[in-house]
Amino acid sequence: MIDDREKTPSVMIAGTGAYLPERIMTNAELEKMVDTSDEWIVTRTGVRERRIAAAGEATSDMAIPAAKQALQEAGLDAVDLDLIIVGTVTPDMIFPNTASLVQSGIGATKALCFDLSAACSGFLYAQETARGLLLSGLYDNALVIGADKMSVVTDWEDRGTCILFGDGAGAVVLKRTVTHRGIMATAVGADGSLGDLLMIPGGGSRNPASHASIDEHLHFVKMAGNNVFKHAVRCMTEAGRDALAKAGLTIDDVDWVIPHQANMRIVQAISERVEIPLERFIINLDRLGNTTAATVPLALNEGIRDGRIKRGDILLMIVFGGGFTWGATVVEY
Repeated sequence: MIDDREKTPSVMIAGTGAYLPERIMTNAELEKMVDTSDEWIVTRTGVRERRIAAAGEATSDMAIPAAKQALQEAGLDAVDLDLIIVGTVTPDMIFPNTASLVQSGIGATKALCFDLSAACSGFLYAQETARGLLLSGLYDNALVIGADKMSVVTDWEDRGTCILFGDGAGAVVLKRTVTHRGIMATAVGADGSLGDLLMIPGGGSRNPASHASIDEHLHFVKMAGNNVFKHAVRCMTEAGRDALAKAGLTIDDVDWVIPHQANMRIVQAISERVEIPLERFIINLDRLGNTTAATVPLALNEGIRDGRIKRGDILLMIVFGGGFTWGATVVEY
């Protein structure tokens, strides 16, 4: 008898990769920059340190080594890659897109390339977009990257936001398959009416770069923390439940939750609401902070590398970001 999963096309994670800048910025350093303390930061966010990219190190410079690692693990040559999608809010430049720069950096000469902007939800949105294209039959494989250099859009004079962010990149190689359940279900959403609660107002067509926009710090992250917290917990919890229901699974089937690494209080609240203990969450925000689109692929890669995540495990990825955007994906790794 042939198992149904052997007959139904799906998309699996064939390889993962990651890159982190060398420089580590501790809370002790931030104490010298703004009115804060290690105790205040850890109590409110859970972050103890974060990685900061070098001055000349752009988003593509972090994405390329993560991509190469993922391709190597997947056993796929870059020249055979069909599609590259980069989720980011800190592209190297307005155009060309960062995915094209990655293409050049890894030698993926035939790959279709584009960026996707969904803030901290960027990786999951990009992964779901790639899954749809692969299931359409147009492509056989895809490289999906979440990468951000948040240090360049962080206001280091604003203690409410500068304590949160870090830089990094995470990547996955997706392949169409008929022998593995792979990505089983996804639930995503957005609410543009709440966009002003978390945004970078400067740099686009509404507030183009000018002396005034720079003086007013419009090119940095602006966040209404308490309101973001409430919506993040609710949306991520609901998305997680919806994705599990679509997959025909329950919380008892989940081996690991990989949440967006924004704030430990948010992660704890989600753990309580979905009734999955923190011991089954992959958490690295204490060491990396909020790397925006990179948080989930970085945590995924870490869990695989240290042996916690094994083939066949059921993973629940949940995210929330500016837009507002949010989503959850259930994956059999």
